[in-house]
Amino acid sequence: MNETASRYSRQIKLPEIGQLGQQKLNNAKVLIVGMGGLGCPAAQYLTAAGVGTLGLLDHDKVDITNLHRQILYTEDNIGQPKAEAAQQYLEKLNSDTCFHTYIENLNTENAISIIEKYDIIIDGTDNFQTKYLINDACLLTKKPWIYASIYKYEGQLSVFNYKNGPTYRCLFPKAPKSDVSCEETGVIGVLPGILGTYQATEAIKLILELGDPLSGKLKIIHTLTMQEQVISFQRNEASVKNIINKPLTLEAVQCQVNDNEKMYLDVREPHEQPQPENKNIIKIPLSQLGDRHREIPNQKPVYVYCQSGIRSKKAIEFLNETFDFTNLINVEGGIQKILK
Repeated sequence: MNETASRYSRQIKLPEIGQLGQQKLNNAKVLIVGMGGLGCPAAQYLTAAGVGTLGLLDHDKVDITNLHRQILYTEDNIGQPKAEAAQQYLEKLNSDTCFHTYIENLNTENAISIIEKYDIIIDGTDNFQTKYLINDACLLTKKPWIYASIYKYEGQLSVFNYKNGPTYRCLFPKAPKSDVSCEETGVIGVLPGILGTYQATEAIKLILELGDPLSGKLKIIHTLTMQEQVISFQRNEASVKNIINKPLTLEAVQCQVNDNEKMYLDVREPHEQPQPENKNIIKIPLSQLGDRHREIPNQKPVYVYCQSGIRSKKAIEFLNETFDFTNLINVEGGIQKILK
């Protein structure tokens, strides 16, 4: 038995896979958007299974808060781009897999050109704006994509745009007013591992045309009770045509603040929604406050907000202790508390 046959012998023995199925895996090209808690296990299992080409896209760097759930990284990787660190780990797992890294955000300028190079897209993101972008770009390039979302102890999973099946917008036609991130609410570390492994499973099924993919179905997992349910939904042709007939754009929520006279500081990431337009809003992500603190007025009240009030509280503590600010007020409850 040669080295390749030996490496994959346990799955080649499965009559539904065999040598032909292993060759399909080797010929497959899968893009993972987001190398966090979902992307790490998905990438690990697809690499181990012998998927020939993996794209790893993430603009972020490894942080110590990632390590309890993002299992490709160690303390030695802190400060390193996630896509780069993931590639280094995965190359040691399987030297036969070809990796392409993208240390950037997915956006309207690059989405089509990147996605069209791959057969299947896996969503490892934590914000609805990018999920809608993935959906629309996959629809325009006729690519299936595998969705997952996590919240505290619960997760969701589905396959969209598979063989003219339902899309993300068929299930979620209207964008929510806010994102809910792990940083804001917390998450049990094993949850993204479970969902990311399920995503890898669905990808292998699509590559091999094996079993019953979760197209037109939303799988919901509750880890505290270990109960699962599956909800069926249909393709909405009007929604699909609406995307096909317009340029690729970012999903946005239109909103306004209650008081246009107050000065605000938004410490969220640029992709987070909603994004009220107001001349009195200063937008500086939490991680950039040290370099950009001089942009913040210190002679009048400034209301600091994020999605829930957690990051904004940290921002105020940092600015007060490091730069002697005394005029910052936390918006308890987050951005929804200041919107009309």
